[in-house]
Amino acid sequence: MRIQKWLDKNTESLNGKLIAVTGTTGGIGRELCTYLASLGASLILLDRNEKRSTAFRDELIARFPSIAVECINLELEDMASVKRAAEALKERELYAFLHNAGAYFIPRHKCDSGYDNVFQINFVSPYYIIKELLPTLRASHGRVAVVGSIAHNYSKTDPNDIDFSTRDKPSRVYGNAKRYLTFSLLKLFEGEGDVRLSITHPGITFTNITAHYPKLIYAIIKHPMKVIFMKPRRAALSVLYGLFANPSPSIPEWIGPRYFDVWGIPRVKKLATAKADERERIFEKAEEIYDSLA
Repeated sequence: MRIQKWLDKNTESLNGKLIAVTGTTGGIGRELCTYLASLGASLILLDRNEKRSTAFRDELIARFPSIAVECINLELEDMASVKRAAEALKERELYAFLHNAGAYFIPRHKCDSGYDNVFQINFVSPYYIIKELLPTLRASHGRVAVVGSIAHNYSKTDPNDIDFSTRDKPSRVYGNAKRYLTFSLLKLFEGEGDVRLSITHPGITFTNITAHYPKLIYAIIKHPMKVIFMKPRRAALSVLYGLFANPSPSIPEWIGPRYFDVWGIPRVKKLATAKADERERIFEKAEEIYDSLA
């Protein structure tokens, strides 16, 4: 299906709606913001690189002069930055919060919070922001959409190593953090009547997050990857659909590519990769972490 045809069928005007998006300066984030702007949304760009964020803001305003675009600095490794950004967002009449930013294969260290930085970036910080924003989003009957990952199924959580700080394999460290984010939010939103949550995932696409292989291997595989996997413009549709689809609030579901979770237009699917006891344990730990940082 052509992208424009899909957009006409599955989206609607966002005129007058203010949407905050994390991780907007590359890959899926840029494409997502471009779609949102084309639908009339005003945007808040939440990024750690202020120069790139400002440049992208100027590009969007030049292309879509009728929308407003604001930049707020957000360093997900730094709880002080996270708290400042959350406070700034609570002052806006926000309709939706879309969490796209993430980190996969990066130098590892402990953050000031005491947690591994991959865990902090992909779980601790976004969970904190989303919970802080719930009262604001309830006032607008708004939306939350977060980018999960099929990598969440590469790991099983370990109560004795919450942030996988003793593990080295990137797919499992990243997958553990995404597992926490996915199932803690699904539990948090159980019974939530005013704000709708969508867990989304883009499948596998060619972005900076996939550029973690050794240089020689990456040089060999990057061109086949560009051909085989979806480009960011198409992969971003799953996240965009999170604004408009209505996953069931009573059973775990997520939105991603139709075929094998890696290719095709987005659809809502059941998410049966964690049992109830693990979901409950994840949520209890998420709340404990939030309370310790609030």
